[in-house]
Amino acid sequence: MWPVVPTSTVAGVEPAVRRAGAERGWVGVPSLMEALEARRADVLGQAERLREQIAALSEELSRAEERLARLQIARETVEEVLAAPCSPAPDTDAGEDAGGVAVALVKAEAELDVTVMSPEYREIIALFATSGAAMRCKEVCRHLGLGTEARHVEGMRSKLKRLVERGILAELSSGLFKADGRKQGW
Repeated sequence: MWPVVPTSTVAGVEPAVRRAGAERGWVGVPSLMEALEARRADVLGQAERLREQIAALSEELSRAEERLARLQIARETVEEVLAAPCSPAPDTDAGEDAGGVAVALVKAEAELDVTVMSPEYREIIALFATSGAAMRCKEVCRHLGLGTEARHVEGMRSKLKRLVERGILAELSSGLFKADGRKQGW
């Protein structure tokens, strides 16, 4: 065990004590002040690294909050636009179901219904929302610029039936579809 070397905070005394300790053979014994200073330097370095990390994380958090605010504004704008009455398509009267279809779209998006959110389905829904008329599958294909071959018509029938299941369209009679919001509450 090393003998305890008394130290003092009075200037110049500590080196004198060291010399006295060295004269007595206590070589290599670090002083308490050196040990404390070494620890202090380590902790200061760690504190500085942590401050830098905090600054970087604060900046990243600020950017994320800004993006979140922009997304919220975009969502509110889309909801506002979708809830507004749609302008009529040429040579047709806007259906009274147009605003309800927008509500159904917003609800489907909130439920993360990827079918209704896909661009193909949105085109179909927009067609029914703006026309307000009942249409057959072949008419829908024609309005959307698709072919009227059996494969296109049957594919469209499948999509329209999915929209009927979700309460966005109603099948008035076999193969005749129209915008409907009874299941959506409009």
